Amino acid sequence: MPSGVSREDESRHFHEMFEQIKLAEEVGFKTLFSVEHHFLESFSHASAPEVLLTWAAANTTRMRIGHGVRLLPYPYNHPIRAAEQAATLDLLSQGRLEFGTGRSATLPELGGFGINPAETREMWRESLELILKAWQNPVVEHEGKYFKQAPRTLVPKPLQQPHPPLWMSCTSPESHEIAGALGLGLLSFTLALDVQEVASRIAKYRERIKTADPIGAVANDQTAVFVMAHCAETNELARERARAGVMQYQHDQIELLVSLIPELKDNSSYDYYQRFVGVDYDKFTYDYLENKEMVLVGDPERCVKLAKKYEEIGVDRLLLFVQYKDMPHEHTMDAIRLFGKEVLPAFG
Repeated sequence: MPSGVSREDESRHFHEMFEQIKLAEEVGFKTLFSVEHHFLESFSHASAPEVLLTWAAANTTRMRIGHGVRLLPYPYNHPIRAAEQAATLDLLSQGRLEFGTGRSATLPELGGFGINPAETREMWRESLELILKAWQNPVVEHEGKYFKQAPRTLVPKPLQQPHPPLWMSCTSPESHEIAGALGLGLLSFTLALDVQEVASRIAKYRERIKTADPIGAVANDQTAVFVMAHCAETNELARERARAGVMQYQHDQIELLVSLIPELKDNSSYDYYQRFVGVDYDKFTYDYLENKEMVLVGDPERCVKLAKKYEEIGVDRLLLFVQYKDMPHEHTMDAIRLFGKEVLPAFG
């Protein structure tokens, strides 16, 4: 949404999103994932995904409902509250929850909640361990570095047993291997990577999960990759509609990631974001992204061709980003409808 959006327009945007979700299920999409972001006025207003996903669960019947992701460093979310909310959502959705988790990567968010970037990875892991204890044990008790929990019975428990499928948000090559080591499904939120580099990261994940010591009761070896997408009747129309939104998203995301760098200490777990410093936007253009096949934009034939390349490298699910800043609601609906009619059938 644009900065300074009125409350009336913000409400309209949410209700348009709900229309898009209902249409997506109607045309055959199988899963919805929602991000969680805070204080990012012109980037994302999904600050309460537990509410948004509850609405989605109540207005769909088949679509899987996913946190993509729940932020676990405290005080974003206390692990006990996250466990309670997710379990309730799993019950309300009749066992359709996919539970992805992550730690966040921008200065406005981490700084806004007073979270030390150096502690997020440890805090994320301990929080997830506590959530799993709460879901799987009659009584949850915990004594850790960041959390202490007196013996209590957590209610409710999730419908899915032993727990909903677990996923981890990954951006760096290192995090892809961490997800594999912990037996977590891979939510690969890659930015400006061609298919060959994505293939390399998928391969590292696949190799590492072979010897995983799952953090949960069972491993989830599914892979999902984020890709910016738009489908229209012709390649020219798809490009015309998506170009500005794709580049605005790329620019906003890069600026948010590099905002954290001045706050980092040596050997930080966020060092990967150094690669985005000094991006030359004269060269980093839409044409560059399109030529490198970093976006899934085009007519149905082109979209099928590009999606097949991800399938060939071992990607199980594509996370299609289709809601662009300033794109008319009708164009987003057209794209969802065309994906369902002409693209999804090519994948069974």
